[in-house]
Amino acid sequence: MKRTATLFALLFLLLAGQLPAQQPREFFFKNGDRIVFLGDSITEQYQYSSTMELYLTTRFPKWDLTFLNAGISGDTAGGGANRFANHILADKPTAVTINFGMNDGGYGGFDQKRCDSFVKNTETMLEMAKKAGVRVAVVSPNAVDRRVNEKFKLYLETQKQFYAPLKEAAARHGAAHVDQYGITRAALEKMETDKADAVKPFGDGFHTSSPGGLLMAHAILTGLNAPAAVSDAAIDAKAGQAKANACKVEKLKATDKGVSFERLDDALPLPIQKDWVSLLPYMNQLKDLNWYGLKVTGLAAGKYAVTIDGKEVASYTAEQLAEGVNLGNLTTGPIYDQSQKVWSAINDKNKLVHQRFRGVIMFQAPDWLADVVAERKPKELAKRLEQIGDRQKEIYKLAQPVAHQFEVKAAN
Repeated sequence: MKRTATLFALLFLLLAGQLPAQQPREFFFKNGDRIVFLGDSITEQYQYSSTMELYLTTRFPKWDLTFLNAGISGDTAGGGANRFANHILADKPTAVTINFGMNDGGYGGFDQKRCDSFVKNTETMLEMAKKAGVRVAVVSPNAVDRRVNEKFKLYLETQKQFYAPLKEAAARHGAAHVDQYGITRAALEKMETDKADAVKPFGDGFHTSSPGGLLMAHAILTGLNAPAAVSDAAIDAKAGQAKANACKVEKLKATDKGVSFERLDDALPLPIQKDWVSLLPYMNQLKDLNWYGLKVTGLAAGKYAVTIDGKEVASYTAEQLAEGVNLGNLTTGPIYDQSQKVWSAINDKNKLVHQRFRGVIMFQAPDWLADVVAERKPKELAKRLEQIGDRQKEIYKLAQPVAHQFEVKAAN
């Protein structure tokens, strides 16, 4: 009886609107952030980090973000802790992602001493960041792909045990945590079940290929509560009305045979690379990260072509359009072309980022030249950072959305 009474009371409060509404979880990254990606060779590959940067730039084109990468091939959490002051805090970041653990585990069976050292070094970095007022997201590494090498079966299980303490360590220091290992392992196991042998996000089993960069970025961004929707437009062809979210829909013309309208979005969808497509089924078709929606109800039965600025980009049935479709995963069209220019500019800019880190921050001068280098280094770092900032401004110009003419018409 008590339980029934409690349920009725909760139902009454819910219907009366007295229960507090569940607030959307806060996204880790903020406008104005200076972001540093810290890790080992997987970070230095500039695959997942650049894809995260692409998302943050296209999704928030009015923000002002700086992106730096402090990945070093072969590094461990111990190395990260030793260089955290000089390589990370010296660049005055506001947000840092820490992605160590692949090398720390030793690629064999579980070793408690190794694990204890890994956690201790991670907490050292967290303590330093907290004192400096820097937000941190601790990310467990991606799962190794046991399909590539039989030997990885052992290390795959070691990884699970080795990374398990990260969540509590992050919580103790008020940091965010993403279980990238668990997310990527689930995806890899689904690929194995599907016998999708051609889908290989990690070419050698642990380093990323281009699709692997997307898989990792998707895991990290969704784990940090990234917004799913780019924008959404819903057209009622019968009523001649439109509802828009994060976009403007104007100049609407509608009949049951098709619609046309002008659409100006607040942001751009990710440009889906052709070698990403086979991986989309293992990332929820990016519905939770790259939803660029179009919904049209009231159309007569049949198949319809969707054109943007006169170019056909997709075709759907009236039923599919009535349910709503995601145009974010297209690999053609004027919106895709604009986002692709942003992607190319980011990759070009990151060559400067890498040169600054490897060629200036990490440069070790011989003793006879040490004093001269120490004197000139701050100016050189500032000059390189200014060049990177100029490139970033150009990237933001490329990322500003423009209005496009949409048409949904009966397919030939």
